[in-house]
Amino acid sequence: MGRRFNRVLARLRKDFQLCIITLMGFFGVLGITPYAVYRLSQGNYPVGIADTVIVLSTIAAMSYAWRTGDTRKAGLWLVAVDSLCATLIAVKLGVNGLFWIYPLILLNFFMVVPLIALLATGAVLSVLVTYATLVPGSVFDSHYQMLSFLVTAMVAGIMSFIFAQRAAYQRRQLQSWATRDALTGARNRRIMDQELKIAVANKRRHGISSAVLVIDMDHFKQVNDRFGHPMGDQVLIKFVELTNRCFRHEDRLFRFGGEEFLLLLSNTNEKGLRAAALQLQAQIAQHLKTPDGPVTVSMGGAVLYADESWRDWLERADQQLYEAKRAGRNRIHIDIYPTVEMA
Repeated sequence: MGRRFNRVLARLRKDFQLCIITLMGFFGVLGITPYAVYRLSQGNYPVGIADTVIVLSTIAAMSYAWRTGDTRKAGLWLVAVDSLCATLIAVKLGVNGLFWIYPLILLNFFMVVPLIALLATGAVLSVLVTYATLVPGSVFDSHYQMLSFLVTAMVAGIMSFIFAQRAAYQRRQLQSWATRDALTGARNRRIMDQELKIAVANKRRHGISSAVLVIDMDHFKQVNDRFGHPMGDQVLIKFVELTNRCFRHEDRLFRFGGEEFLLLLSNTNEKGLRAAALQLQAQIAQHLKTPDGPVTVSMGGAVLYADESWRDWLERADQQLYEAKRAGRNRIHIDIYPTVEMA
């Protein structure tokens, strides 16, 4: 029991959107359930049923998010159902139902991206104002009351939109700082370990082959010593830009040492790995230079085995890099599958 609770807490700490769906869903169910029971007991079935639909949909969305990890679909579902039901409640209850529109606006901006939340909020307000105009006295007691509600709801929506946009930007910035190398923009060692674990899981579950290429710049210390660290930094930055241009969007480049990088190639076999290494070697020879001449790199590669851990996989590639260095640098060494692996 204690372990399960700790796993739940760890997952909530790690997944911000899952935490938001869980907390808002929990308090939403806690707050709306009494209203659903009361209205059904009083015979107000349309509103009571709408409340019940909100409660059940919230529970279903929370369950789906926890089971699949897909918080995007869960959020979209909640926004769609809650917006529809809250609009119905406001139409049926009039002014008393309008109070639920304000928490709905906040919910929308917590559940989905700001633009979709703004569109959903605009749709709800448009429906309410249109209905109130066509059926006077059904929702608002006067035009002044309708105008006051519309203005305050729009202000709440716009302010929520601005806040959500800023929060999303800052979250992206924090994620970038946590996963990217500050100098080159390549992914860092922390995210590299996670990506290698994912590749291992994909191999075991779906048979998707992946390969790694460990890359080390030859005599890089001499570049720093002769031309200064700014020149060395420019070489590293240029190398990352060059590598990103050469490979597919789904391939990943990581910096995990001073001048050492790892390239993770998805859906790649030994032949593809060798071709990728040769392509990169040719591009570097052509485009990566210092005042002293072309920069060269040594590379060691390995394709993931079926039942191999990510650490063993990385160690094999690292061993091939060592062999490439020992063979004279500017070399490519690829670990060959043993016969039993090829069978």
